[in-house]
Amino acid sequence: MVEQMTVNPGEVYHVAVLPTKTEDAVDDHQGTASTAALSSSSPAERPEPPVKEGEVRTVTIDTLGDQGDGITRVERGYVVIVPDAEPDEEVTVEIDTVQSNVAFASIIERRE
Repeated sequence: MVEQMTVNPGEVYHVAVLPTKTEDAVDDHQGTASTAALSSSSPAERPEPPVKEGEVRTVTIDTLGDQGDGITRVERGYVVIVPDAEPDEEVTVEIDTVQSNVAFASIIERRE
């Protein structure tokens, strides 16, 4: 629930839709009791990361993270962290480690 006067025009907000904990939740579109319509996908149903270990990609670094590492996003907004990279730099990387929400890569070539 968003309280009145807590959202400012022109600012970017991230919104999450969370399942309710009640058994008798009503799906407004169907008019029937349904918790399945409100539940999020289970871990088994979540899509696999869009990268694999050992994969080589050419990416453009978007920004720097808190530790000074380059950060880029690939399909579905999936985050890839690239040490020793600068914003707007185009690099060819090899994916070293893949986790469910982030991957880590090493630079194998800097583009000009």
